[in-house]
Amino acid sequence: MGGSRAQVNKPHKTRFSSKSFRNIHKISEKDKTRIAKSSRNVTQGARAARLQRNKMLREQKKAAILKEKRASSGSASPPRVILLFPLSASVNVSSLAEDILRLLSTEVSGAVPSTVASSEYKLRATVLQAPHGDLLSCMEMAKVADLVAFVASATEESTCDYIDSFGSHCLSVFRSLGLPSTVVFIRDLPTELKRRNDAKKIVTSSLTSEFPEDCKFFPADSKDDLHKFMWLFKEQRLTTPHWRNQRPYLMAQKVDMVPDDSSPEKCTLLLTGYTRGHSLSVNQLVHVTGAGDFQLSKIEIMKDPIPLNARKDHNAMDSDDIQDVEGIRSLTPDPLSQEPLLVENVPDPLAGEQTWPTEAEMAEADRNQKQKRMRKRTLPRGTSEYQAAWIIDDTDEEDSGVEDDGDDDEGMVLDEVESGFPSQEGTNNPDFEEDQASLYLRDSDEETENDSVMMEGENLTREQIEDEIKKIKEAHAEDEEFPDEVDTPLDVPARKRFVKYRGLKSFRTSSWDPKESLPPEYARIFAFDNFARTQKHVIAKALKMEQEGRDDCAPAGSYARLYIKDVPLHVASKLCAAFRTAPVILCGLLQHESKMSVLHFSIKKVDSYEAPIKAKEELIFHVGFRQFVARPIFSTDNINSDKHKMERFLHAGRFSIASIYAPITFPPLPLIVFKGAIGGGSPVVAAVGSLRSVDPDRIILKKIILTGYPQRVSKLKATVRYMFHNPEDVRWFKPVEVWTKCGRRGRVKEPVGTHGAMKCIFNGGLQQHDTVCMSLYKRSYPKWPEHRFPVPDA
Repeated sequence: MGGSRAQVNKPHKTRFSSKSFRNIHKISEKDKTRIAKSSRNVTQGARAARLQRNKMLREQKKAAILKEKRASSGSASPPRVILLFPLSASVNVSSLAEDILRLLSTEVSGAVPSTVASSEYKLRATVLQAPHGDLLSCMEMAKVADLVAFVASATEESTCDYIDSFGSHCLSVFRSLGLPSTVVFIRDLPTELKRRNDAKKIVTSSLTSEFPEDCKFFPADSKDDLHKFMWLFKEQRLTTPHWRNQRPYLMAQKVDMVPDDSSPEKCTLLLTGYTRGHSLSVNQLVHVTGAGDFQLSKIEIMKDPIPLNARKDHNAMDSDDIQDVEGIRSLTPDPLSQEPLLVENVPDPLAGEQTWPTEAEMAEADRNQKQKRMRKRTLPRGTSEYQAAWIIDDTDEEDSGVEDDGDDDEGMVLDEVESGFPSQEGTNNPDFEEDQASLYLRDSDEETENDSVMMEGENLTREQIEDEIKKIKEAHAEDEEFPDEVDTPLDVPARKRFVKYRGLKSFRTSSWDPKESLPPEYARIFAFDNFARTQKHVIAKALKMEQEGRDDCAPAGSYARLYIKDVPLHVASKLCAAFRTAPVILCGLLQHESKMSVLHFSIKKVDSYEAPIKAKEELIFHVGFRQFVARPIFSTDNINSDKHKMERFLHAGRFSIASIYAPITFPPLPLIVFKGAIGGGSPVVAAVGSLRSVDPDRIILKKIILTGYPQRVSKLKATVRYMFHNPEDVRWFKPVEVWTKCGRRGRVKEPVGTHGAMKCIFNGGLQQHDTVCMSLYKRSYPKWPEHRFPVPDA
C-alpha cells in the first residue's frame, strides 16, 4: 500500500485532568520499594511458616514411630507372639517351633518353654503352634498374634497341594478378622543350590496371590535361615488390626481358680500374663472369651519372670516358676469409681401408669364434647354415631374425594369416593400416579350385570377351593418369583390372622413411629441419644486415662495376675481345661459395653456353607475378642429410606444386615458367625462381616403379599377371588391398595357374594391371567437369646 500513512496508536486519556494533578497521585520510587518489600516479606513469611509446620509434622511422626518401635521391641514391651500356621496337614510345625525357640534360648538340653528371651537378638518371643483342623483354636491364636508365620512344604507333588482346603478356609477367616504382619516359611527345600532356588520360586509364585503384597517368603530349614529372619524380625515394625489397638487385652499364660467360701457356685478366676495394647484399670469391666463379662477384685503387678537382660539360668519362663514370681504392688478397685456390672435395664412397672385427669382437663373435655354435638354434619343415610366419628371433617379432603391412605389397619373406613366422582362411563384415559396419596378413579361406579350375578364358585366345598387355589398357584409358579407370598387361611379370618399387619401407601415415604408398640424386651435394653457422640466421648476418656498414668492402672507390657470375681464354678473349670488347647483371652471393656442393646451387623454368608440360615436361629457371634450367643433377624439396607425389609433367610452372594440383642460394642469390629453343627459337632463358620451400628430405633418390616386371581374382567373393573374367604375380611382390608404383577394398581370397592370375592377398580385394563396382590407390613424384632455367652467344652 504505497503512499499510505502508518497508523499511530494515540495515547488514551487518563482520569487525571492535567499533568500537575497526575504528579500529585504519582507513587514515589521509595514507596514502591517499601510496598514491594512488604508484599515479598508476607510471601516469604507464609512460605517459612508452611515449611516450619511441615518440619514439625515430620518430627512428630518420627517421634511417634520411634516411640512405637521402643514400646514394641524394648525391655518394657511384652514378648512378641509368633503364630506358626501350617498351610497343609503334611507340614510339621512342632519341629520349626523347637528350632526357633532353641535359636532364641540359651538352653542346650531339656524342654524349651514357649516364651523365651534372647539377649543376642534383644528380643522376647512367644511361639504358638496352630493345630491343623481346629478352627476355633486357630482363630483365637490369630486374634493375639503379632506375627502370623504361614508354613509351607516344598515337597508337595503339585502346586495345589501347598495349601489344602482347611488352610484356605482359615486364611479367609483370618482376612475377615484382619491380618497382622505376615510371613511365609518354606520348609523341606532341596540342598542343591539350583534346585533349591527353583523350588523356592515355584512355591513363591504359587502362593503370592493368597497373601498381602508386603508378605515376604523365607526359607526355614537351617539355623542360618532362621538367624537371617530373626535379625529382620527384631527390626521390623509390626502392624496390627485397628480394632485390637482400641482396648487392653491379656493372653493368659496360666489359668487357675480359687473357690469362694461365701458362694459355693461361684469362684475367683486367676489369669496371669502380660497386659497388651493399653493400660488395664482395676475399676473397668473385663470380658473373658466365651465366659462373659465380669468385675475385677484385684490386680497384682508382678516381677517379670523373663527380663531381657536376665542371667543364663533364668532366661526362660517355666510353668512351675510362675507361682513363685515376686509381686511388686497390688491394685484394688475403688467402690465409688468402679464400673458397675449392669447388663439389663430394670423397667419401672409404674412408668406407663395413667394418672387421674384433673378438674380443668375434665372441664375442657366436656366443652369439646358439647362443641362437637352442636356442630352440624351431613352424613349418609343410616350412619350411626360411632361410624360418624370416622368421617373426616376437613372440607378440602371431602371436595377432592381423597380416600384414606391405608396406613391404619382398622377396617371401619367409609368409602367417600362413591359420591365424589361424577359418572364417566367409557373413559379409557384415567389419570393415575403411583406415589399419589390415593387413587383418583374416573370410571363409572354403576354395577354391571356381570357383577350382580352370583359367582360360579359359591357352591364349592372347602377341598375343591383348596385344590383350585393350588392349581392356580402352580400355573403361576413359572412367572416372577415372589418370596413374600402367603396363603390366607380358610379356618381363621384374615382380619384376625393378620391383625398386626398394616398397609403402606409408599414403603419409602410413609411414616412409621419407631416408638410404637414396642415388645417387652425393649424395656430391658439401653439406647443412646447420640451414639456417635457417646462413642467419641468414651474413646477420649479411655485415651485420657492412658495418658495420665493413673495409680489404678496396670501399664501395657507389665506382667500381672488378674483376680476375676463371681465366675460360675463350672465355667471356670471348663476354661482351665480348655486352656491346654486354645489360649484364654481377657479384654478390657469400655464404658457402657456391658449393657444390652440392639446391634446391627453387615453380614455375608460364606461360600463354603451351603445349609440355609433362617432368621431367629441360634448363632455364635465372634465380635473382636468377645463372643456371645444371639438369634438375629436379617434385613436389607435401604439408603433412601428409614424402613428396611426383613429377609426370612440369609441369602448367599450379597450383604445383609443382621440385628441382634447383644452387649453394646463400639465399632469398628470384625464379625465371624458360627453355627452349631447337626448332631452336636463343633460349630462351623457360616458368615462373616463387621459391626455397623447400635440403634434400637431401626425399623425392620416383615412383608407379606396376599394374592387373588381375577374371575371376571370388565374394562377397568374386575372381580377377584381367593384373596379372602369371607366378606368381613374384604371390608376390613378395603383401605389397602392392591396391585398386580403386570403393573396395574387399584383399590377394593366392595365385597361380592359370601365367599370373599371382591370388586376392584384399577388404573388400566386387567388381563385374565394376571395376579392381584396386596402388600401388608408389620415390624419385626430379634429374639432374646436363652443364654448370652457360649461355654467352652472341656
